[in-house]
Amino acid sequence: MNFETIIGLEVHAQLLTKSKMFCRCNADYADTPPNTCVCPVCLGMPGVLPVINQQAVDYTVMTALALNCTIPGYTKFDRKNYPYPDLMKGYQISQYDAPLGQRGWLIIEVSGNKKRAGITRVHLEEDVAKLVHRVSPDGKPYSLVDVNRSGVPLMEVVGEPDLSSSEEARQYLIKLRSILQYLGVSTGNMEEGSFRCDANISIRPEGSTEPLAKVEVKNMNSFRAVYCALEYEARRQRKAASEGKKLVQETRGWVEEGGKTVSMRSKEYAHDYRYFPEPDLPPLILSHERVEAIRSRLPELPDARRQRFIAEYGLPDYDASLLTSSREMADYFEDCLKAEEHQKLLSAKGTKEVSNWLLGEVSRIINATGSNIGEFRGRVSPEQLCELISCSHSSINTATAKSVLEEMFNTGKDAADIVTRQGLNQISDSHELAKTVIEVIGSNAQAVADYKAGKAQSLKFLLGQVMKATQGRANPQVVNELLKRKLEEE
Repeated sequence: MNFETIIGLEVHAQLLTKSKMFCRCNADYADTPPNTCVCPVCLGMPGVLPVINQQAVDYTVMTALALNCTIPGYTKFDRKNYPYPDLMKGYQISQYDAPLGQRGWLIIEVSGNKKRAGITRVHLEEDVAKLVHRVSPDGKPYSLVDVNRSGVPLMEVVGEPDLSSSEEARQYLIKLRSILQYLGVSTGNMEEGSFRCDANISIRPEGSTEPLAKVEVKNMNSFRAVYCALEYEARRQRKAASEGKKLVQETRGWVEEGGKTVSMRSKEYAHDYRYFPEPDLPPLILSHERVEAIRSRLPELPDARRQRFIAEYGLPDYDASLLTSSREMADYFEDCLKAEEHQKLLSAKGTKEVSNWLLGEVSRIINATGSNIGEFRGRVSPEQLCELISCSHSSINTATAKSVLEEMFNTGKDAADIVTRQGLNQISDSHELAKTVIEVIGSNAQAVADYKAGKAQSLKFLLGQVMKATQGRANPQVVNELLKRKLEEE
């Protein structure tokens, strides 16, 4: 029997507010000692009262609008009750039946095919504390509680079960994170836990509308982990169903080391949480004027920016998609186009050339050093990169320019300074290059014979030998012409 895969994602994103969701504690807790960003409210002490963080509400509404959601005029907070060591109060302040955003969608693309993935809801809640697991000297495991994270504003985006493969799930997450980063509401960093995903996956026989038992998969901290966990779980469920085994609704955890999911507990239902309206917080009334004011602050989003890059700059869809996947990369690209040095380049060629440098050598350096485009910008400004590109048209060749860029990243110096200090200026004087060309021809008789026999590839070999002899400083166009002339004289 053939089965279809059904996937729905629940994504939690910590919001970039200065203070926590219901108190004035610092929300930037990452580099602080345990249990220092705390107060009676986030510690869950008796008798304290929460106060709603307005910026967190605005960020959630902004996200819901970017995801094409409907914003209701009335919303409220609820208590989600469950006992767990990281929840001091015994309940989490969340939203149940009146979220801030409803019935939205986003477009994903896989293998050139676009798909509209529904968004059920976007709601706001508080994050929980963090459990730190340790082992004592005598081998006994124990856990510590760090309350710094408790109360940090946490936005949840619940997707419809519209995804049908692990690759669609990965592209959904990449697209969603890109939108959040464009909005500036979250860092979207999965490794640091500010962007977390739980995946609901089930299968159903082809032609059927009834899925088998739904499984929730947790503990995935990278796009790769989500992809691998869903691939494994889809195979596991298909195998079990094919063997006639009963699938049960449960929560499973992804184990990176073993490359598999393991059962954690039976899956909860909504009634297990005993939701009821938060008695210490009034309902929120969102006026049309306030929602429209938030809408007016929306930046140009990835899809719109990609289309503009294609129309305005004549970029291929591939280049435009990669450049706009990150707001910082897109900003860097457009700042390059505004640089004075770029204006000296031919417009059409210069636009594609800047794209080639960013998607090629700049991305290579970023990946090799484990940095990001923001850190790269701090060392090599758009103006400095354009100066280097301009130099590659005149005083140095492309190979030398690549090594100069690496030196610029390592030292922060300008291209002209590095070229002058290291004596890297391109040799374009034909008289100066003629001697080297003659020497290369004289010492490579077989390549010369091959060229005369009609093997054009031999000319590239001879050119490479001249470049090697001049340490990459020779002007390739001048060398090419000299080689042809000298070979015809042989």
